[in-house]
Amino acid sequence: MAELSFGRIGVLMGGPSTEREISLKSGKAVYESLSQAGFEVSAIDIKTDGRDENIKLIESLGIDVAFIALHGRFGEDGQIQEILDTLKIPYTGSGVKASRLAMDKIASRKIFEASGLSVPRYKTEEKVSYDSARERGFNGFVLPLVIKPASHGSSIGLSIIEKEEYLDKALELAFSFDERIIIEEYIRGREVTVGILDEKFLPVIEIIPKKGFFDYEAKYHAGLTDYMVPAELPDEIAARIQEAALSAHKLLGCCGCSRVDLIIDSSNTPFVLEVNTIPGMTATSLLPKAAKVAGIDFSRLCTKLIELAYEKTKIQPPG
Repeated sequence: MAELSFGRIGVLMGGPSTEREISLKSGKAVYESLSQAGFEVSAIDIKTDGRDENIKLIESLGIDVAFIALHGRFGEDGQIQEILDTLKIPYTGSGVKASRLAMDKIASRKIFEASGLSVPRYKTEEKVSYDSARERGFNGFVLPLVIKPASHGSSIGLSIIEKEEYLDKALELAFSFDERIIIEEYIRGREVTVGILDEKFLPVIEIIPKKGFFDYEAKYHAGLTDYMVPAELPDEIAARIQEAALSAHKLLGCCGCSRVDLIIDSSNTPFVLEVNTIPGMTATSLLPKAAKVAGIDFSRLCTKLIELAYEKTKIQPPG
């Protein structure tokens, strides 16, 4: 049995977003780990974004703390956090404001720019001006381009286009997921990610897709991507990447944990792409991989996040 007592832990998983299946995998892994460690745990499948319905569901289960394993909309955008704040239930990860900022790639990018972090050169378009977006598509930009929704994760709705003839299809795809999109210049370089745990950075991971781009398929289908943990980088470059990641995390007001995705160009400049406030949480996901290299196994990572949830709210765990 576990030596610590956290009361009843509710692992929130599933959700109504396009990342539901990924969330269920994260939630199941966390649930099994906490159960095996001897904690009292309930698996809670969130199926809708209805506020009243979810309040009723969570209240009925009498949980003392929530482990949020919801990815995408209604997990990382502050909505479930707002419900848990209303119910005065401590929860893992960032609060409402930081979650909203991190989910909104446009708002977060403006904050990064204003604070001196490097980001890819970009512009934004809204669905209401779709036709003019097509006409203006390459104005001032050089191919290839990245086109993606402003508020989705897991590379959903994202395209990298190298020929102008593919612009229309890429715009249509991105707009099918969001009313606002980002068009940015593609930076050729090394894809890396840095986990943040308890306001400290973890080792840098290099992501090496076998087909050239770390898209949805490469992320979630075994064998399509190699991971270098830790990345083979000079100490000075690794430190620069880690500091940029930690800065991005802090600038948005994140807490508990996050995972920051970056691109390193040919001059070893780290460009911040986005901050994920609820990273994947299977034992083979990127944050747990980095934590393991740092000497923190998956079970300890899960319990550490719950400890941080209680610390954040200054509420003492039961028992």
